Amino acid sequence: MAQSIAIIVLLGLLVNWIFEKMKLPGLLGMIILGILIGPHVFNIVSPNLLNISGDLRKIALIVILLRAGLGITKEELKKIGVPAAKLSCIPGILEGFTIAFVAWKLLKIPFIEAGMLGFIIAAVSPAVVVPQMIGFIERRKGMKKGIPILILAGASIDDVFAITIFSTFAGFYGGKSVNIALKIFNIPISIILGIVLGVITGLFLLILFAKNNINDTKKTLIVLAFSILMVSIEAILKGKVEIASLLGVMALGYIINNKDTRLGDTLSRCFSFIWIFAQILLFVLVGATVNIAVALKAGAIGILIIALGLVGRSIGVWISLMGTNLTLKEKVFCVIAYTPKATVQAAMGAVPLSMGVPSGDVILAIAVLSILITAPLGAIGIKAAGERFLDEEENII
Repeated sequence: MAQSIAIIVLLGLLVNWIFEKMKLPGLLGMIILGILIGPHVFNIVSPNLLNISGDLRKIALIVILLRAGLGITKEELKKIGVPAAKLSCIPGILEGFTIAFVAWKLLKIPFIEAGMLGFIIAAVSPAVVVPQMIGFIERRKGMKKGIPILILAGASIDDVFAITIFSTFAGFYGGKSVNIALKIFNIPISIILGIVLGVITGLFLLILFAKNNINDTKKTLIVLAFSILMVSIEAILKGKVEIASLLGVMALGYIINNKDTRLGDTLSRCFSFIWIFAQILLFVLVGATVNIAVALKAGAIGILIIALGLVGRSIGVWISLMGTNLTLKEKVFCVIAYTPKATVQAAMGAVPLSMGVPSGDVILAIAVLSILITAPLGAIGIKAAGERFLDEEENII
């Protein structure tokens, strides 16, 4: 396993450098690298490493969400207001039900199974979106209107809606009695609980650091450890209480940064160093989950379903941004920024198949295909559109 990590790090740094020289997102190169050295192509990565890849990817995602939270100020958060709340649910819900309806008609599968497919695909990928938004935040691109933060906030909650609605369809399939009203009510509750957990943890850590002489390296490790524990609490309580723990991780970073700016800046720098290693593991291991042979089974119908779903999502983004003073180009950027799939699709694509759903193999194939299509195109599109459409001279919303 140690050898595999060494290979991943060295090759990851190399392809990241090559792709950046080509003016392409480095993460795209790392995802492609993961596909090539993963178990479905050259099979270089140790099976032991693949067995824990889910946990490693989660830790890497925690690192980047902490960086996101540490980079947001109270003034910047005030700029995004209602549009962020709309972006967190409207695009994903429209995409999920668009895919469900199209798959029901084209694949001739029961609507419940089509719904499971729809809301596996509907989740946007924080792994692809968040790093690029942080890059824009650090360069102050689009920050007069808080556009990168708008995308960060919406994308971090988008998955909560997608996973909750997927679990509702899964419950229907399993013959369970599902209280839809309760499920809907649980979504804002999980968001609130996530934020509260993050705020409480952040305040506790601020008190801990103020009363004890702890060096910056240890503070960074303590913050990371508590963030991992927060996410673990969600897994432990799953089925009893839903907590949007990843949103809580961002809230933790936000509280620390806004209560102690010096500490926030220090932690942000430390996590930026950790991210150099964490991003390689994240994107290479995401790529390693992709089975091109499975994706090809989805064929042209799979591509059509994904494309129509993205049309639904794009309409949802446009609706969410109505009433803001974002320009046409800025709205187009937001549409593009909301397209990448990777994290949830890699983690949940095979769940229906493991449940014995008859169309489980088709659902898995389309989930994998969605990663292959939207992750690279979305990453390239975000970089290109951000450079062209975002500037530093806008008026505040």
